[in-house]
Amino acid sequence: MSGPLSPHSGPARDIATLWWVMFVGAAIVFAVVTALVLVAALRRRSERASESTAQRLVLWGGAIVPLVVLVALFAFVLHTLPATSAAQAKNGKLTIRVIGHQWFWEVRYAAGGVVTANEMHIPVGVPVRVEVRTADVIHSFWVPALNRKIDMIPGRDNELLLQADRAGTYRGQCAEFCGVEHGLMAFFVVAEPRPRFDAWLAGQQRGADGSDAFMSVGCGGCHTIRGTDATATFGPDLTHVASRSTLAAGTLENTPANLRRWIRDPQHVKPGNKMPTLGLDDAQVDEIARYLETLK
Repeated sequence: MSGPLSPHSGPARDIATLWWVMFVGAAIVFAVVTALVLVAALRRRSERASESTAQRLVLWGGAIVPLVVLVALFAFVLHTLPATSAAQAKNGKLTIRVIGHQWFWEVRYAAGGVVTANEMHIPVGVPVRVEVRTADVIHSFWVPALNRKIDMIPGRDNELLLQADRAGTYRGQCAEFCGVEHGLMAFFVVAEPRPRFDAWLAGQQRGADGSDAFMSVGCGGCHTIRGTDATATFGPDLTHVASRSTLAAGTLENTPANLRRWIRDPQHVKPGNKMPTLGLDDAQVDEIARYLETLK
């Protein structure tokens, strides 16, 4: 998985460059002002230092240098803005809608009617229009390696453009405090070659067979598994849950042991989440887990 702060797209590189330019500019201003303070504190009055020299030092170091640096930084910010503006999203060749929930991400593909959760697949080199909204409180969608963050505000749709330069898995995170489990609301963007992405999308369009155990304990009252009687939308879509790399929005690696741990006592793993602890016995947990492991 690529480092979250390593830029792998044009907008992300522009943002990273802007950060470093602003850091250097701020460091210059800080160094000059600190030097003036030290000169003023350490310099003793002497006949050799004229008043005009002191005035020039204050004028250049305290006013002109900071002004030039700040104006240059402002101009650089204006130069960077178009690359990260919402208008760029209109150029997307593929549209994906992301809906923030407490505390997971619902991901809907306009092509094929595919719905998944906490993991977004995109083709490498293709501009993807991401439309974001929230189902409850304010969230913030942020994949630092690919673009800026964008808020998900109740009653409003926002959008941005994602385009990965190379294949890889890029971590995203909710960047706006949204409740007790805000810190455990991660997601992943998987960028892959177009043929592999097309194959993944085609596979996600397939439905699944049902399970009596899944329905009998009430799981179908919150989750959807396309092709079965489970059609609720309160929790994440589980149609292809076994194909995802994590569980509970990045909280656990998706392994058989962790899947059973999550089914048995989700409140212990992620306190405050909307999935109740159902008090299932070991046989019920194993039967449901074995069924979910088939949903690839």
